[in-house]
Amino acid sequence: MNERNDPAIITESLSKAYGKTLAVDRLSIEVPAGSIFGLLGPNGAGKSTVIKMLTTLLPPSGGNAVVAGHSITGDPVGVRRSMGYVSQMLSADGALTGYENLLLFARIYGVPAKERKRRIMEALDFMGLSEVAGKVVGSYSGGMIRRLEIAQTILHHPSVVFLDEPTIGLDPVARRHVWEKLKELRDSYRTTIFLTTHDMEEADELCDLIAIMQSGRMAVTGAPQELKRLAGSDSMDEVFIHFAGETGEKTATYGEIVQTRRTAQRLG
Repeated sequence: MNERNDPAIITESLSKAYGKTLAVDRLSIEVPAGSIFGLLGPNGAGKSTVIKMLTTLLPPSGGNAVVAGHSITGDPVGVRRSMGYVSQMLSADGALTGYENLLLFARIYGVPAKERKRRIMEALDFMGLSEVAGKVVGSYSGGMIRRLEIAQTILHHPSVVFLDEPTIGLDPVARRHVWEKLKELRDSYRTTIFLTTHDMEEADELCDLIAIMQSGRMAVTGAPQELKRLAGSDSMDEVFIHFAGETGEKTATYGEIVQTRRTAQRLG
């Protein structure tokens, strides 16, 4: 089990190759426990591949990573038991109520039957969804759906939560509501949150530490204020351009564009 003073995530020369192409090239980072860590970079920089390896959805080609004290190569089951994951794909069933969705996930995560109702009610209350628990998810707004998906991932009390573009497609009010809940999750439960985002305001507002990738490699890591100082600008947009370059848009694949637009549409 990971000690709270130890880093929640450590990667050591983590790499992923597809044929002769290195999607992730010897990535080495440390994510402090109880922090919000943002992984930024142009489309195609390797962010999604990193998350898939850290959540054991993809095996690495080289190196290793430890998540919540468990090796992704030596103890993938331990990793999965210690983490939650909110992807861009829809994970809530629109035909079920919010409560029913959480009950389904409580069973999947192996929450003991005698604890399920209490944990579900706690998760609903924490995410501000108690009043709509009995309504079908198909009637929820985009922000409510995202908060429900986060509630699903915290039922088993994970020490690390991974979020892939957590507020993509949300309006400004819903986006800030999600931000507030993520900060609460960090501050109240000392949950480590690892997220990817293209929203520079989100990165600046939420993240204690930011890493920027370019072409599969780490370009820079630091706190938002530190990166602004290094880039000589108060703008996170300028920080991103300074360290990641201006060619990110050209690296987006057709599939990535389709996925992003689908996510925005279903939460919009």
